[in-house]
Formats: sequence, C-alpha cells, structure tokens
Amino acid sequence: MGDPRIVHIELDEATIAARSAEIEHERKLAIHDLLEENRFEPLGFGSGPFRVTLGLEDGHLRMDITEEGAAAGAPPHVVLLPLTPLRKIIREYFVVCDSYYSAIRSAAPAQIEAIDMGRRGLHNDGAALLRERLADKVRMDANTARRLFTLVCVLHLKGRG
Repeated sequence: MGDPRIVHIELDEATIAARSAEIEHERKLAIHDLLEENRFEPLGFGSGPFRVTLGLEDGHLRMDITEEGAAAGAPPHVVLLPLTPLRKIIREYFVVCDSYYSAIRSAAPAQIEAIDMGRRGLHNDGAALLRERLADKVRMDANTARRLFTLVCVLHLKGRG
C-alpha cells in the first residue's frame, strides 16, 4: 500500500513576483506545516508519496505531481483547476490580510483579534472551496487544503498591483 502524502512541494517561481516579508513567512510556514502532516491522494495516479509543483497557467492552477522515486524525466501527472470560482475569495482574503498586517503594527489587541478571526474564516472558506473543486481530481484533508490555499494565494500575488 502507498503513502498518500506530499513529501516535497515547490512553487513555480516563474509565475510569482517578489513577496513581502509577511507573505514569505506565510509561504514558508504553509510549506513546513504541509510537509509535516498532509493527506494528498491524486485520483487515478500512483500511491505516493508525491512531489508537487504548483504554478499558474492561463487562469488555472497547475499541479505537476510525480511519485517520489519516479524515474528522472518521467512526465508529471498534471492537474489543472480553473481559478475563476476562487478569485473572489482570494481577493477578499488579500484585503483582510492587508488590514491584518497593518493592524498588527498599531491597532488594539481586540481589533487585531477581530480582523484575524475574519482572516481565518475566509481562509477556511477558500480551503473548503479548493477542496470541493479538486474533489474529482485529488482527495485531501482539510488541513492540507488550508495550506494549499495559502500557496495558491502566494501564486496570485503576481497579478496584484
């Protein structure tokens, strides 16, 4: 029996822009937490463990998935997910994150906590939508979806201006 989890994940650096210190911290934390514990099972492809590269391609999230130990040069299993259904929640998440990062510099603890609760709620909503949209392609647990949603948001930074 296999090991349905991600053991290596990276972002296609060609599809993202420079990141602020806060966003870089979120990216590193999401990757660390994801690799510590995740459940990731591409349907109809291998039994794991998996190596994943995330990128953006023509308005889609692109996941290049290979099994750990696959022969060098083996073509990846590619999962494409249209991002249109996620765009609104990603935009809202960015707005709340910007407010949060501003608040932690000068706001009262109660205000920071309120903004953080909103941020976490949107993050959960985004993760649930990502998991739902990928349900026929990849089976994953809620925490894996949360961490992947964080990374999808990092990929979207290139389009912000």
